[in-house]
Amino acid sequence: MRIILMGPPGAGKGTEAESLVKHYHIPHISTGNIFRELYKDKTTVGKIAKEFIDRGELVPDDITNEIVRHRLSHADAKKGFLFDGYPRNVNQAKAFDEMLISFGWKLDAVINFSVPDEVIVKRISGRRVCEVCGAVYHTENKPPKVENICDVDGGMLIQRVDDMEKTVQRRLRIYNQQTAPVIGYYEEKGSIIHVDGTKSIQEVDQTIKKVLGEMN
Repeated sequence: MRIILMGPPGAGKGTEAESLVKHYHIPHISTGNIFRELYKDKTTVGKIAKEFIDRGELVPDDITNEIVRHRLSHADAKKGFLFDGYPRNVNQAKAFDEMLISFGWKLDAVINFSVPDEVIVKRISGRRVCEVCGAVYHTENKPPKVENICDVDGGMLIQRVDDMEKTVQRRLRIYNQQTAPVIGYYEEKGSIIHVDGTKSIQEVDQTIKKVLGEMN
């Protein structure tokens, strides 16, 4: 299966991605995670990307597309993949189509999570991440046993800059301006599935797997 998960930041794409990659045995490719790893490795590309991400802005297309092309060349992507966070605008979507053609592949489905902005802000601004192991918590939905301390390794929990409310509002504005049109792009191709991202994790997962199962 070759799948793209779409929807605003905090819509639940990451959670559903974990379920789908296990179900279909395909790699989960998140451009955000790739950029964070590149920054952690102190690469120039990683540092440039972090500056944009911290401001709640999109990383320039040429950088993002090259990172994606490189990732698709890995052996594990040949059996399929799940993209989360890409493409983020129509130009990236068109570039991705060209990449797929060059690899001789076709996209199976684009899944769009619909969630109101106010729900997104509440979800993301409550996130806390362990600065040691990266475990994710939420002040309301998944609090740690001890406030601000990771249950796994005792590391301090922090709020990432791109999870702060002001940054989230900016990310949503950019999403609505630049990424939402990608939904229309894929609708014209007839390959998009819309799901209600406010439903429970189990309901969303069951709905998506049912539709994908019917496509096979």
